[in-house]
Amino acid sequence: MPASAIERVRPLIRTRQMREFTDEPLTDGELEAITEVARWSGSSKNEQPWRFIVIRDVDTIRKIAEAGLPQTRSLRTAMGAVAIVLPDEPGRQLSRAYDDGRAAERMLIAASMLGLGGGIAWVRSDVRDAVRDLLGLPPDRFVRTIVALGHPTEAARRPKSAPGKGRLPREELIFEEHWPSR
Repeated sequence: MPASAIERVRPLIRTRQMREFTDEPLTDGELEAITEVARWSGSSKNEQPWRFIVIRDVDTIRKIAEAGLPQTRSLRTAMGAVAIVLPDEPGRQLSRAYDDGRAAERMLIAASMLGLGGGIAWVRSDVRDAVRDLLGLPPDRFVRTIVALGHPTEAARRPKSAPGKGRLPREELIFEEHWPSR
């Protein structure tokens, strides 16, 4: 008997952020697979505005982590990372943020499918110059999102909420046809 629709999408439901990793390195094949997923992510008008920098150097990853705390805390133990580099276009910030988020979420899903973990690290605007310098970016490019990658620790794999408590009940989030009457 074929799996139900909900069972077929269960890997997506189980994908979540991981922010604590072991010191086991990532393989070239794992990083290639994750970045290939990023490369094939959709973008507004298929402009593909992003470029991706794979960061394997743990020293660089830790420097970025320290520069942007607390939003970059997942980079403190990550063994690899992918920086999403965007063009600095003030009039396009909203659509670029959308494209950025699509690629980041797909990389999280890819990491999960590979048995790895990933966490989205946000680079605040006051940290962007430090990250630009560490990654050697030209002045017309910046990084808003870095996906931290690694093998999650046992503590990171443990549920953060009691069973059934990780999300609001469906009836509080999903409505049919219109906003519910009170």
